[in-house]
Amino acid sequence: MATEGQFEYESVICVKPEVNVYRIPPRASNRAIRAADWKLDAPDWTGRMRVTARGKVAYVKLEDKISGELFAQAPVDEFPGITVETVSDSSRYFVLRIQDDNGRSAFIGIGFGDRGDAFDFNVALQDHFKWVKQEDEFTKQAQAPDSTPKLDLGFKEGQTITLNIGQSKKKDRSRPQSSGGFGLLPPPPGGKLAPPPSSRSTNHNTQPSAGGSDTG
Repeated sequence: MATEGQFEYESVICVKPEVNVYRIPPRASNRAIRAADWKLDAPDWTGRMRVTARGKVAYVKLEDKISGELFAQAPVDEFPGITVETVSDSSRYFVLRIQDDNGRSAFIGIGFGDRGDAFDFNVALQDHFKWVKQEDEFTKQAQAPDSTPKLDLGFKEGQTITLNIGQSKKKDRSRPQSSGGFGLLPPPPGGKLAPPPSSRSTNHNTQPSAGGSDTG
């Protein structure tokens, strides 16, 4: 049965063409690690280093420069940590806990001839585990229940709502009626008003005068 992480993609995050490996003396628990205690002028092995990442774990691999054959590797699951430690007297040297396929481990010293290579190695591990921390936070946020209060828009018992619809109707009623209603008719063309019907006919017949007045 395949274990978790077997099918994860392995990416290369740092490559350094030359690194020296040293046997280191037994560690004293009450003393800081010093590279000056190693035989720095006579490294026990020299090769290249590749740092890879598969999932959340980084791997420091020491390989032959020409054939690429693996000399030793160190699985790193946290940094800083016990797998990769700095020394107290130099920024170019580190203590590495290597591990074989059977789970047996040992501590060795590694060193770079250039401080820039040591800096790149350090930053590559820092960036990887910064990403791991962010992924863990995203996972926790996704799995955590939503604690934000939900907005309740429902009516409580006995609660009412008032709609001011009547105000708009009152405004409409106050407007003047159009000419199509029962108002006055518009004036005819030309601006002259026709005489009222009462001026043409009356209830009394009036005889017209036959002549002028009888004066003189």
